[in-house]
Amino acid sequence: MKFGYILLILIVFAWPLNYLYQRQLGAVSFLLLAIFFLVISLKEMKKQKQAEKNDGKKPRP
Repeated sequence: MKFGYILLILIVFAWPLNYLYQRQLGAVSFLLLAIFFLVISLKEMKKQKQAEKNDGKKPRP
């Protein structure tokens, strides 16, 4: 994901996560952030594996 999209999503969800934190539900907001970053990291790993797979198929001069 692009850095701008990640930043925009975090800004949009900052108020609801802060609301949960103030209501003594900080574990829920932490869990949601952890899931969000897990999804981002899985997408990036998939892109990296795909790029490595494509590099191996290119003919060498």
